[in-house]
Amino acid sequence: MTSPAEGTWQESAERDLILNAGTRYELLVRGEGSHLWDGEGRRYLDFLAGIAVTALGHAHPVFVEAVSRQAGTLAHVSNYFATPPQLELAARLKRLAGTGDAGRVFFGNSGTEANEAAFKLARLHGGTERPRILSLDNAFHGRTIGALALTAKASMRDPFQPLPGGVEHIPATIEALEQALDDRVAALFVEPIQGEAGVLELPDGYLRAARELTAKHGALLIVDEIQTGAGRTGDWFAFQYEDVVPDAITLAKGIGGGFPIGALVAFGDAAALLGPGSHGSTFGGNPLATAVSNAVLEEIEQAGLVQNARDRGAQVRAAVEGIGSPLVTGVRGRGLLIGVALAAPVAGEVVAAAQRLGLIVNAANPSSVRIAPALTIGDAEIAEFTDLFTAALAEVAATALTETNA
Repeated sequence: MTSPAEGTWQESAERDLILNAGTRYELLVRGEGSHLWDGEGRRYLDFLAGIAVTALGHAHPVFVEAVSRQAGTLAHVSNYFATPPQLELAARLKRLAGTGDAGRVFFGNSGTEANEAAFKLARLHGGTERPRILSLDNAFHGRTIGALALTAKASMRDPFQPLPGGVEHIPATIEALEQALDDRVAALFVEPIQGEAGVLELPDGYLRAARELTAKHGALLIVDEIQTGAGRTGDWFAFQYEDVVPDAITLAKGIGGGFPIGALVAFGDAAALLGPGSHGSTFGGNPLATAVSNAVLEEIEQAGLVQNARDRGAQVRAAVEGIGSPLVTGVRGRGLLIGVALAAPVAGEVVAAAQRLGLIVNAANPSSVRIAPALTIGDAEIAEFTDLFTAALAEVAATALTETNA
């Protein structure tokens, strides 16, 4: 806590932080399971999980033990050396993703870093013969320069132009993909569910068509699983829902359970593209991060949390639909990545009302509320969420719908 001489925490944040995410909502000081506490001792139900990050919830014993044990053993060495946790995690990700023996893994520290590595993978594959890279309308792949080129949101892109060239954004339809793909395309980047766009699923059969068309034209299919991976959608990875084999996937968020880590997992011939000197990361694959990720993924596997995400996700979606709020026009998503479509652009107001009541969710865009709780939630957490979200919707609905119809 900030001392009185230094002012309030809000003043400290304004004075000392680059407020890239805007004004901070609250000062959170402790977490346990699916609950958080602020500096005044108030409890919140966390149904955002750090934006699909804390897969096991807060302060899970497996997470805590892994951090403590590895920090007391070996935290960091350069990538001139291998470590047991790094090798174990690479093999684990290959097994879970189904890469086979030919698969290879590059470790970074975030999802954006993983997508930057994937961007370079695409360039190495395409060379000068294939200068085009396709991404989708509404896509979000990160905010560093290469990842931002793949991101479709103009408000994020425009201040940083000129961005790396050759990237084209196309509608998320099979017809648009058929028209855009040719033999000059190096890669297609897709999110199986576009989380930042409001939890928008791709059309049925899109990934299968994308795999067939990219293979036909010799382009890579790169699947951004940063939000959808690690069991969140009810499969280990969302691409497995359509039973396709991509050329690469990018991972972060849930694979670390709250510890920073990212990964590019490459399949088949694509795994040989990044050779010595082609890419690097000082901290990527460090023994502390990889040990924690191993522990988190092992717990997800042993505790049956992939199936729990599938089952509890259906339960949460049914609960939201059962509220019967006139403000809710639909519920989207799979597993525990859920978007609630609103009848008016008041997602910010719903999120603010929810926080006042003790519930943390977020506004993916003005008309969509995103829900992404820990994979460990059960009946008690869902009942508490339903009560709090019902109250938040009711608080906003009367005013919002009156103004909309005026």
